[in-house]
Amino acid sequence: MNKIQSYRLPRARAAQGQMQLPGSKSISNRALLLAAMAQGRTELHGVLESDDTEVMLDSLQRLGVSARRLESSVYEVIGGWDTLNPQADLFLRNAGTAMRSLTAALAWADGNYRLSGIERMHERPIGDLVTALQAGGAHIEYLGASGYPPLQIKPATIEATHVFQVKGNVSSQFLTALLMAAPLVAQKTGRAVEIEVIGRLISQPYIAITLAMMADFGVEVHHEGWQHFVVPAQACYRSPGRYHVEGDASSASYFLALGAIGGGPIQINGVGSASVQGDVQFAQVIEAMGAQVKFEPQAMVVQGVEVAQGERLRAFDLSFDLIPDAAMTAAALAMYADGPCVLRDIGSWRVKETDRIHAMETELKRLGAHAESGPDWLRVEPVPTDGWRDAEIFTYDDHRIAMCFSLAAFAPVQVDILDPDCVGKTFPHYFSVFEQLVRT
Repeated sequence: MNKIQSYRLPRARAAQGQMQLPGSKSISNRALLLAAMAQGRTELHGVLESDDTEVMLDSLQRLGVSARRLESSVYEVIGGWDTLNPQADLFLRNAGTAMRSLTAALAWADGNYRLSGIERMHERPIGDLVTALQAGGAHIEYLGASGYPPLQIKPATIEATHVFQVKGNVSSQFLTALLMAAPLVAQKTGRAVEIEVIGRLISQPYIAITLAMMADFGVEVHHEGWQHFVVPAQACYRSPGRYHVEGDASSASYFLALGAIGGGPIQINGVGSASVQGDVQFAQVIEAMGAQVKFEPQAMVVQGVEVAQGERLRAFDLSFDLIPDAAMTAAALAMYADGPCVLRDIGSWRVKETDRIHAMETELKRLGAHAESGPDWLRVEPVPTDGWRDAEIFTYDDHRIAMCFSLAAFAPVQVDILDPDCVGKTFPHYFSVFEQLVRT
């Protein structure tokens, strides 16, 4: 299949309808790995079918785990972490969830494993996680620059009484990786595993997802103030039999935003008030900007202003420490605000699929917005009515950049999204779903 080089956004005047979210990437990849480490057979329903989950599935299969697709979004995984292949070479592309979680889980397997990815993956830091694992007896070597993939993992010499320590201010995926792998250490040592977070913990809602899912697979983790975690000595993953993956709340942010600027109503099916994902809190952001959101247990309905008719959203100055992925959508909405908008505590953007602070600032300027940034903040002034410019939006091989700038469909200019296929990382059919909702 030929890769699409660019996608011209429709000239949208309104947006309404309903859509079904794909499965959550964060939950899908956690569920696949937990099922692989659990005793018994697990049938996973609602699994996201995307580049990142394909990476995890391929890696599990290379490791010797029985993981197969039964039908669309339904997979069978038979646990078998104690019978892994003794060696494997895993290519993880740019899937951060897979790289971090597999590094920790394989650190306590009795084999030799090489983990690598694309060039950008080799620029994404993993040193804090590796240092924490090495201090507990893991044998991990850097095959390139110190602190970054690719990695070589060899059988560990586990320190039975060690307390794992990890920094919390770079990526919550480091703590998630340690937590998910901790029962493997408990089984080998017969002792409880303690994990301490050093400094401020960012993206706390993602840790809440991890703990809830570990409990679903039979392991209850005790914690104090999100800084000290204890995994019991008798911890052992057991299959829940059947597990349902809820819709992706990060992906919901684009459709919440679409309803906020396109009038609506738009009904988003797959996440709602019963969601375990922190990114549903993005609904509060667009409510603060002047939209209305009605919650149901597994759905949200949004109505907002009509920017095509000259209406504006309310400006904001907010911390996005808890929802950094959804925050990117707020940066795009700032183009339609009634004053300058400030996004704070977004330093983790710097080490994602690309330097997202730089990317968002650069692409917003292409469209006519004035933007400036610092180490962990971004300030955006809305585009004046006569200030819009035709633009080609560079996506930096980053799915979220492409989806955020689909909101430029409401700009009175011609906008082309370059490399739109990069949305395949989490939402392969995003633009077709988008087209069904906008009215030109």
